[in-house]
Amino acid sequence: MTKTSPQFLFDFGSPNAFLSHEAIPAIEQRIGVKFEYVPILLGGIFKATNNRSPAETLAGVKNKPEFNALETERFVRRFGVKPYTMNPFFPVNTLNLMRAAVAAQFEGVFETYVDAAFHHMWVEPKKMDDPEVAAKALTASGLDGARLLARAQEADVKAKLIANTQAAVERGAFGSPTFFVGNEIFFGKEQLREVEEMVLGKC
Repeated sequence: MTKTSPQFLFDFGSPNAFLSHEAIPAIEQRIGVKFEYVPILLGGIFKATNNRSPAETLAGVKNKPEFNALETERFVRRFGVKPYTMNPFFPVNTLNLMRAAVAAQFEGVFETYVDAAFHHMWVEPKKMDDPEVAAKALTASGLDGARLLARAQEADVKAKLIANTQAAVERGAFGSPTFFVGNEIFFGKEQLREVEEMVLGKC
């Protein structure tokens, strides 16, 4: 039986999407299929669904931020990944980064770009909504940063990111990271276990 490739809907502005990205390679080895990465604009999803970022929803709630931190610690241990380094410029406007992800798909350098953008957001964090900073960081990672950021401003790239984001909302997404296995939706990094089980036919 052919296994369904899970989809990973992501925005570089989400530290939980970064942790998911770090955990996915080992999962791919176990399940024998690759995840399909789908760039979306988290701000667009929030606007369409009237959702807010965890930074807002956790603020001022007794015990909730502490539990969120504990859950992240458990995830890091369970999946054997390194924790992220909080970006001192958070929240970073990721519009151009996400457009450039689509540009990188069109240019055939998508995987390298995704690794680089996540790295410069959450491993060696930088102000990645500054075009000069972003171009320099991406170029240091072996990409043509200026070319990708220029390509990101073209109409076909912008349209594709809008289409991805609208389709995500229509399918039920309200944040990132979101995963789909066929039509089954999963939200949050903790549900990667369920994603893995569904691909393997265990749930």
